Amino acid sequence: MRNLRQESRRFRLLVFVIGFFLVTLTFIVVTKPDAILFSDAGKKLSPEQATSSFVIEEGTSFQQPDEILNVDAVAVEGIVRGNNEDREVKNEGEENTQPKLQRKIVAPNEEEKTPEFTIGPDQFGNNNGNAGSDEKSENKKEEVKHKVTLPTVSNYTINDSMDTKPEGKSSTKPLCDFSNFRANVCDMEGDIVIHPNSSSILYKDAGSSRKNEQWKIRPYPRKGDDFCLSHTSELTVKSTPDPPQCTKHHNVPILVFSVTGYTGNLFHDFTDVMVPMFTTANQFNGEVQFMISDMMIWWVRKYHKVLEALSNYPVIDFHNDNEVHCSKRVIVGLHAYMEFTIDSKLAPNNYTMVNFNAFMRRAYNLKRDSVTVLGEQPSKKPRLLIISRKRTRTFLNLNEIVEMAKDIGYEVIVNEADVSSRIEKMAEVVNSCDVMMGVHGAGLTNCVFLPRNGTLIQIVPWGALDWISKIDFGHPSTQMGLNYMHYSIGIDESSLLEQYPRDHEIFKNPVAFHNRGFDVVRRTFMDKQNVKLDVKRFRAVLLEALDHLTP
Repeated sequence: MRNLRQESRRFRLLVFVIGFFLVTLTFIVVTKPDAILFSDAGKKLSPEQATSSFVIEEGTSFQQPDEILNVDAVAVEGIVRGNNEDREVKNEGEENTQPKLQRKIVAPNEEEKTPEFTIGPDQFGNNNGNAGSDEKSENKKEEVKHKVTLPTVSNYTINDSMDTKPEGKSSTKPLCDFSNFRANVCDMEGDIVIHPNSSSILYKDAGSSRKNEQWKIRPYPRKGDDFCLSHTSELTVKSTPDPPQCTKHHNVPILVFSVTGYTGNLFHDFTDVMVPMFTTANQFNGEVQFMISDMMIWWVRKYHKVLEALSNYPVIDFHNDNEVHCSKRVIVGLHAYMEFTIDSKLAPNNYTMVNFNAFMRRAYNLKRDSVTVLGEQPSKKPRLLIISRKRTRTFLNLNEIVEMAKDIGYEVIVNEADVSSRIEKMAEVVNSCDVMMGVHGAGLTNCVFLPRNGTLIQIVPWGALDWISKIDFGHPSTQMGLNYMHYSIGIDESSLLEQYPRDHEIFKNPVAFHNRGFDVVRRTFMDKQNVKLDVKRFRAVLLEALDHLTP
């Protein structure tokens, strides 16, 4: 009997242990998804680690070239739909009244602390031989003053209902995507109603899948720039069960965007509008309706060939139209990435800048798709285009440069990309050349018209401006399939030597000026500097450019 009782106790103990083990194992299996909150080292991720953001110094923000280009009022019949009597028309010789201010980037103040990643001149290279550790302590003092956060969600284009998915429903793609650092885009398919009088784009939602979903968007790709977007009208995108009655139906997608921001400057015409417009619209092969918010008629007339190459329909002036438009697909905003470039991994149809370069030649019906190989036409010399400037960053010894280029075999053309330049005429001149050179500035944007395998030579003024120059024109031209060459001038090639002694800080430590803000950089190195090229030193650059033309 004693043995039976002992066996019974052992059996109950064994059952208890096994039961406890099974309960523990079940608990571990059920709660395993919580492991995503931990890193590989077993430590829980902080809120800061879960936030993606980076910081740039205000003094080294992206370069905004200063040529403000006007245009002749070319009559283009049928290009614009709507009453344009009160719209702005820019004629040749008019001054652009828009202030030339820094492209400011503003933080949304959503997080108390944001991981910092600082972009500065040293990360891209500079033309300063000894600027480095000497200014580190000064940089730290200036750090808090000059840094601003590049937001993932802008503080003026906000989503009013980020969490509007009803409980129990499967996840639905939001009407808008505000994740891109440069541009917000709303891409909708369904029953869409555009009501210009109320500045609204309405998604007809008969059920409750998008109940109360609402977004505010300014459709110009300078997200984070308060000054720029203060000139751009805010539009509302929202779902509604009862939209107004349609008065005009469209069988093609509608693309809504703004051309009021930094347009009027050739560089911004392309980086802010032309490249994003191509990236967003070219996928439709002309079967897309443009509806422009804050439209400037002079801009539409200037670039009418590009608009006509992308859309088969007259442009609609959003704020000067009384129709209620309906379509099965509407895109509000333009896809944009880094300056003057296309991210092929994110762009529709994986478009690249090579595609854009070919499109521009096609839009302006340019004759040359590729450069002339040396020796292919023995009587024909390679053509060199020198972009000349009138006010700042001018070539002080232009005639000497021209003579040197002729001596080594170039046919030289000098062109001033001034306010009276017609884009069609300039496109033909650039396309006829094999090599194009000029001092850093908006005129270099004309490289979009160069034939395939053409060469762009950028002359970089003194002042640790190499990294800015590479961002604005170096990387974009390379992505277009062009040969890019970079020539940074020395102290003896700068007119600043006539204004400051050789031992001045402006020559010993130009990076320090970047820490004082972009306005200081502009006034010092851009607005008050001209260039006198060392023709003996620069001769090697032009000879190397000839090598790009050999078979």
